[in-house]
Amino acid sequence: MELGNIPQPTYGPGPEAPGSSMPGLVAMSHGFLQLVQPNPLPVEMIDFEQSKTEFNQEDIHELLHYELGFLVCAAIGVLFIIFVPLVGCCFCCCRC
Repeated sequence: MELGNIPQPTYGPGPEAPGSSMPGLVAMSHGFLQLVQPNPLPVEMIDFEQSKTEFNQEDIHELLHYELGFLVCAAIGVLFIIFVPLVGCCFCCCRC
């Protein structure tokens, strides 16, 4: 097995959308992800050369703004996890 030139790797073009037999499902999932995360990634917060141990209030606000769509989806999911069994229990126990 030949490994090739490890110090100088050659990279191809960026990732392409895979060919699928279900283009409607792929389009729907990409549409959902674009709806949930429309904000661009705050690249200036990511610093690989030095580790940042302290975050100021502005950085936390910007990070929460970036993750707002995922936080809303998580909150809706938690509400469904709590309220669906509770409502089902009420319908089972309190059959009027």
